[in-house]
Amino acid sequence: MTRLRALRQERGYTQIKMQMLTGIDQSDYSKLETGKRYYTYEQLRRIALALDTSMDYLAGLTDEKRPYPRSY
Repeated sequence: MTRLRALRQERGYTQIKMQMLTGIDQSDYSKLETGKRYYTYEQLRRIALALDTSMDYLAGLTDEKRPYPRSY
């Protein structure tokens, strides 16, 4: 959860900005950051896209912040 907050702050985003980018209510987003609630797959995907990172980074599976190359 600390990665989520740190990355959001690195980007200069507020929780309200994250709500606008992801469609996740600010109070729910706050609970995700503090660990009081778990991500759904869709929430994690939206957050990773908004923060330009990988889902693996947010889940703590890698230390590489850059997202994987996307296939279109």
